[in-house]
Amino acid sequence: MAAGRRSATGDGAGVTAGLPLPLDELPTPALLVDRVRMEANLTAMAGSIGEAGVALRPHFKTSKCLAVARRQLAHGATGFTCATPAEVALLQNAGIKDILWAHQPVGPAKVAFAVEAVARGGLTIALDSVEVAQPLSEAAAKAGVTVPFALEVDTGLHRAGVDPDKAVATVAALTSMPALELRGVLTHEGHVAKHGSDRAGLEAAGDLAGRTLAQVAEALRADGHECPLVSVGSTPAATSAPFADGVTEARPGTYVYFDANQVGLGSARIEQCAQTVLARVVSAQRPGTVIIDAGIKAMSSDSMATAGILGIVCDASGAPLDGITFANGNEEHGYLTGPGTASLRVGDLLRIIPNHACGTTNMWSFLHFVENGRAVERHPIEARH
Repeated sequence: MAAGRRSATGDGAGVTAGLPLPLDELPTPALLVDRVRMEANLTAMAGSIGEAGVALRPHFKTSKCLAVARRQLAHGATGFTCATPAEVALLQNAGIKDILWAHQPVGPAKVAFAVEAVARGGLTIALDSVEVAQPLSEAAAKAGVTVPFALEVDTGLHRAGVDPDKAVATVAALTSMPALELRGVLTHEGHVAKHGSDRAGLEAAGDLAGRTLAQVAEALRADGHECPLVSVGSTPAATSAPFADGVTEARPGTYVYFDANQVGLGSARIEQCAQTVLARVVSAQRPGTVIIDAGIKAMSSDSMATAGILGIVCDASGAPLDGITFANGNEEHGYLTGPGTASLRVGDLLRIIPNHACGTTNMWSFLHFVENGRAVERHPIEARH
């Protein structure tokens, strides 16, 4: 096995063999996480959510890395939000028990997994309809397991979730089924991003989402249901939705790294972005364009990205470069354009802040923690599709 590499153990421990290593000696492309920036992000969000007086349950999909999860727990996270069964299993196998599975467990395989995972303890499952809940209820009852669930409420994104005015009737139907137990309500207020750089509009939308969810919780309590969990979740609205009266929990994800999208939304500054893709210039044949060895298989090509680019181009130290745009890419080639490319030469080392950190993470099998221009630890990224 090559130096600095080992198979994943699931314990969050990193590989240091062959490290530290100057960034110039790493093969490119490579996924980097600036450890100092990440720690600052964790400290800041823990402080902000603490001021809101609510619990912090980060979304694990942003990192899919146990080493990062351990740092989030050290900064006061009470547990994690997951999107996939693989994420749930990885965290449970690591001994992390307070998990919210914020996706609908539809189909025999997911239902069977949900029942097994609930039996292990510490898992709450999101539900939004009788159609989703009935197979789960039947399987759980057969196994002698009670499933804690949170009703997903649509506060404006129009993805999953019931309309607020249908919440009471839906909960009445779900709680009439065997083996299901209401724990609370949740929402993902991702629609706030439609406000783009209009920060005041974004903040108002986040506040409305939080207040709407709290009102649903009150309606459920008035109908005779206990509803201790009132959970909002997004990074751009983390400065508004968690502060609405009645909210008990926040579930930001991207904040751990931030990205170009969050910079565009005003949720972060470039110097807070901890995740970068290390790349080299491999071709400079045409004026106004250079090619790097990081294409869409190294980045996120999320078409919904608010950044409108594949990433922000920075020098090897992480400082942004003027006059260069990363607007297009093939699988293994990235196209940088603009007047600033005139200063670039074949072999030059660059760092790219991705448009979407979560999607970029899912493209990689491991990351390097970096400090002072050197890679100091290597960690596996797991639970990928």
